[in-house]
Amino acid sequence: MSGSTERLPRLLALVPYLLARPGIKIDQAAQDFDVSARQLRKDLELLWMCGLPGYGPGDLIDLSFDEDTVSVTYDAGMRRPLRLTGGEASALLIALRALAETPGVVDTDAVHRAIAKIEAAAGDARPAGVVVGMGVRERAATARTREVVRQALQEGRALHLRYYTASKDLVTERTVDPMRLLIVQANSYLEAWCRRAEGVRLFRLDRVDELRVLDEPAAPPADAQPTDLSAGVFSPKADYPEAELVLDPDARWVAEYYPCEELAELDGGRLRVRMRYGDESWMVRLVLGLGDRARVERPAALAQAVRRRAADALARARHLPVTLGQ
Repeated sequence: MSGSTERLPRLLALVPYLLARPGIKIDQAAQDFDVSARQLRKDLELLWMCGLPGYGPGDLIDLSFDEDTVSVTYDAGMRRPLRLTGGEASALLIALRALAETPGVVDTDAVHRAIAKIEAAAGDARPAGVVVGMGVRERAATARTREVVRQALQEGRALHLRYYTASKDLVTERTVDPMRLLIVQANSYLEAWCRRAEGVRLFRLDRVDELRVLDEPAAPPADAQPTDLSAGVFSPKADYPEAELVLDPDARWVAEYYPCEELAELDGGRLRVRMRYGDESWMVRLVLGLGDRARVERPAALAQAVRRRAADALARARHLPVTLGQ
């Protein structure tokens, strides 16, 4: 018998499924839900006891059986199928594509089938700014880095790496003791004890410039604990400064990718959001990278920092043909 974690989503999907297929054979429905006919009959028996508050005649879901077929005669308001929002569909597709490109995944066919089903279900119901069809393919260099890290983990060896820290726009040399490999929000990470920082750190594999396995054992301290990633890689703290941004439709992905509080839908598909940031230089680079698709409404100091950095960049590029006359 399937577990309750599998059964509940099936029960929620069964009514709209049966409404769209009146008189369907139970064997066919069971095949579509990948369960036995006996299990499906048990699900249907349970649905008979579900419905609206009051739970009397006219409140409960009603089914009609005709030999080996079934139809819904009263849906108790469960007519609409479960749907993913555009953001949920995008996040799920990005993660699945990353998984499909990950060496060592056993059943890539199943992953690709899931991707195809979600893309088909998303159809044209994509809100502005959500690109459901975006592809994620791991670079060859990142794949090689992954294999070196995997080797170090298997052999219990320390690693020396040259790493770019995006939040500080800085390249550093580090010796680390690997702890685990993981994928978070479609990006691959090495979690390791960093001897330079004397703490557990996450290193994005696509930001590792150089890497080599050392001839010494990995020895993270006994009290080194894995990072809690239930809220994502970046967990904004209450004392971090806040930025209020207005995002054009093509920049709405920022609200899907980073922890944001959505404040208001604006005209033309624009979105006003509030987000916390731990490093001003990182936020300046984010806004500059968005070009004219984002505007800083507050704080004024951040807006000034963006203007100053943009002016400095333009001044340094004055000699380039593309900037002549600007």
